[in-house]
Amino acid sequence: MTHGLKPSNRRRRTRAIAAAAAFAVAIPLTAGSPALADPNFPSTEGSTNISSIATYADLVAQLERLERTSRFGVDVTTLAEVGTEVSTSEQGRDLYVATVGDGPEAVWLQGRIHGNEPYGTESLLSVLKELGTNGSPDWSLLRETYTFHVIPMYNPDGSELNIRQTVLQDGSNQRIDLNRDWGDGKFVADESEAFYEYWTMVDPAFAIDIHHQGLKTEYGTGDDVTLSLGISLAPGGPTLPGIEGGAYDVLTRQMHVHVYDELAKYGNINMDRYQVGGSLEIDIKGGVVSAMMLGYDYKGLNPEGHSNPAIFFETSGNTSDGSLGQKARGKSIRQNVLALQEVLLGMATGEVQQEDPARWEEIPHAPVTGYQTDTGVTPLF
Repeated sequence: MTHGLKPSNRRRRTRAIAAAAAFAVAIPLTAGSPALADPNFPSTEGSTNISSIATYADLVAQLERLERTSRFGVDVTTLAEVGTEVSTSEQGRDLYVATVGDGPEAVWLQGRIHGNEPYGTESLLSVLKELGTNGSPDWSLLRETYTFHVIPMYNPDGSELNIRQTVLQDGSNQRIDLNRDWGDGKFVADESEAFYEYWTMVDPAFAIDIHHQGLKTEYGTGDDVTLSLGISLAPGGPTLPGIEGGAYDVLTRQMHVHVYDELAKYGNINMDRYQVGGSLEIDIKGGVVSAMMLGYDYKGLNPEGHSNPAIFFETSGNTSDGSLGQKARGKSIRQNVLALQEVLLGMATGEVQQEDPARWEEIPHAPVTGYQTDTGVTPLF
């Protein structure tokens, strides 16, 4: 598997920053960008109106519309049509995937694995629209370089219930966090089995996962954080340097350095590194993108040990704790779309692979004291 690009695709982008901002035509923006992160991004009012949040029915309708109207072949399918052994959610909803592009390498984009983190769905639908309709050189390059497998709503049951998890339908009513359900003794939920099998069919070159987090302020400044940049197996930590000879340890940091530099040009986006517990790096192996990097083999479906690097984005605010903030909706979706656009184009042009991975340390973060693992905290020293 190669993560670079063929020489014919190693060409620089020509679009300006203004053009990058203008492409998000479907995303409502507030007039004027402040010099610093907008204090209403996210809102701290403690109330969230979820009436405008995309439902499962909205998702299906928008996917069908994109399939009908796309110029460049957006193909919408269910896992039942794909033929996975398990193909629906715990409550029996179809699990949807949209594909677009003709490139030789597959890219996996997923959102809303946690049902109370809604903007992954809307961000990925916006990206799908551009991939399906935008004929500019940038979007053409992406379609020529990659085939995109887009999962806008990984957890439809939790999304409908406005909860983080899915709920088992075996009589236990147990809530399962789908982002802790790939690994030894796991795959309890139907969604996990279904999407894992699909992943083994796709064998992506890399993956990006879109999340939300709680309200957060930047270490040392107290400024509101609007987007955190995350890698689920900590760079330089106990796990990632030993995978693929350290290749993913380097590439995932390069991806986020590139995103940080490009999005720092937008005045109302304030980024830091994703940490938990104030000063802990996450090193959890049971998450979906962690298992991808580890090349997990479940039921013999991945005998060749395919693995791929993966990163995630965390937009501040979620629905169930009342911190999403409707005023921040357009900006929250927009920053996800811009982050996706920048990292995808950076990978396609080879710009990401030229970044200095050591600059990961320059992205704002609290001094690291240890690692949050599946079994507890491992101190740094």
